[in-house]
Formats: sequence, structure tokens, C-alpha cells
Amino acid sequence: MEWVFDTFVTMAWRFDDECTPRTEALLEKLARQPAIVPGHWSLEVANVLAIATKSRRMSSTKRTAFIRMFDAFSIHVDPKTHSLAWNDILHLADTCRLTSYDAAYLELAMHIGVPLATDDEALKKAAKTHGVALL
Repeated sequence: MEWVFDTFVTMAWRFDDECTPRTEALLEKLARQPAIVPGHWSLEVANVLAIATKSRRMSSTKRTAFIRMFDAFSIHVDPKTHSLAWNDILHLADTCRLTSYDAAYLELAMHIGVPLATDDEALKKAAKTHGVALL
């Protein structure tokens, strides 16, 4: 069974001050079980990494090691994110008061019927409203 995780969870795997026992358990889950992310996930993660490197929160060496870590995991990228952006995702963003990025994670979890891993409070609330299980 697949599951969805967002950039909030992803970055907790890199930054010690954001890491929790729960996010560590999710990383262990990723090592055992495939996950799926919306099409924009890598760009969103790359943006956070670029800002973190620019602000000297991480070195380029650590950034490269973090990116390479994902080669060991089975992360599928949803090819439908783009085609859903103007309708389903935008509608969720509007009705749930989410960014379109966060709405894409919610839409994906809803569409394929899998749990969502996030630490974003607004996204958690929207997931609960729409009957999406949270990890």
C-alpha cells in the first residue's frame, strides 16, 4: 500500500531541529513501503534546500547527500498533478484555505485512497474534513 508525504515531513528528515520520533518512524516506513508524491514535490524540496544552502543552514555537501538518500527509496511521482491543478487542486485550495502545493498532497491522498503524512496543521485539518487518514 502506498502513502503520501509532504515537504514538511521531508525536511524534518534533514533538519535536526524539525525531526521527531514520528518523522523518523516515517523515514523508516519509506525504507519499507513505497510512497507517492505530487508532481511538484521535488521542486518544492529543491526550493527549501536552495534557501537552506543560501542561508548557510546546510552545506552543499550535506544537501547532495540528502538528495542522494532518496535514490534508495521507492518514491513514485504522480503524473496527474499538472492536469488536476486548475480544477480539483485549485478547488481544494480555495475551500480548505490551503496553498495549491498543500492541496495537491491532499488531492492525491484522496484520489488514490491512501494515508497522508504531514505536520502542517491546516493540511491535517483539511485531511480530517475530507476523511483522509493521517500518519
